[in-house]
Amino acid sequence: MVERDTQLQPNGGEEGKVEVMTKAELVDEVARVVQLTKKQAETIVNIVFDSIVESLRSGQKIELRGFGSFRLRNRKSRTGRNPKTGEKVEVPSKKIPYFKPGKELKELINKAIEEGMVPAEEISENPDAAEVVE
Repeated sequence: MVERDTQLQPNGGEEGKVEVMTKAELVDEVARVVQLTKKQAETIVNIVFDSIVESLRSGQKIELRGFGSFRLRNRKSRTGRNPKTGEKVEVPSKKIPYFKPGKELKELINKAIEEGMVPAEEISENPDAAEVVE
């Protein structure tokens, strides 16, 4: 199990905000754990991300056993509203990337919450929070 660096701070120290791990911090963590240079770790992280993106672009589903899966979801066309003018706008259908956590990941997260390692109030109640929105 990879432990996060204790130096990481919640978003600007604002109360109620959840701590976020950035790509740069992920690269640092990979470099530290595997004892690589930051440049080597960055290359590895970029290859993984690029592979996921390219697989999704070609319509493939990515399954990482014990972690979760990435897939595309179809979002139907709909009538939206311009927030500035209030005018109705047609929003076309589109595909959006979606992450579905695996059973083992869910169990690890829930165990961490039960043990007080992750404050339950910081967990989003929004089931769509993992979706990447344009």
